[in-house]
Amino acid sequence: MNTLRRSLLILVALALIAFAPATALGGTSCHTIDAIGVGQDLGGGQTVAQISNGGLLQGTTAASFTITGFVGTIASFEGTITFWTNRGSLTASVAGTLDLATGAFSATTTSLVGTGKLDGATGSLAFDGVENLATGAFSEVVQGSICLDLAP
Repeated sequence: MNTLRRSLLILVALALIAFAPATALGGTSCHTIDAIGVGQDLGGGQTVAQISNGGLLQGTTAASFTITGFVGTIASFEGTITFWTNRGSLTASVAGTLDLATGAFSATTTSLVGTGKLDGATGSLAFDGVENLATGAFSEVVQGSICLDLAP
């Protein structure tokens, strides 16, 4: 009797497993970003750029920055930059500095928000470049890592 009961319990357990909803096993896919950008400072803290060799972030950007302070010729700033790609958009909050004597700038991300296939993106980015202070044209290198969930 015990053997019959045990066999019946095993069959019921197997039936429940077979008909239980499947649990999707996800993961994370991280992508190295090593892009170059060429852009224009439009004035008033607004910039636009074309990003190439950017993998996930290849496309265009628009940014809006606010000066937060000065130390000598170095201006501190913060703001947001939005990447538009064929996968969606990624908006990064950034903080950085601009040397008003040389045009050299550097910034890092403080948070990321994505849409489309970039929804839920995590990671960090660093922006380093030089702006021609007479014309507003700039070039930059964008480096970092973006991670995406692979859940279905």
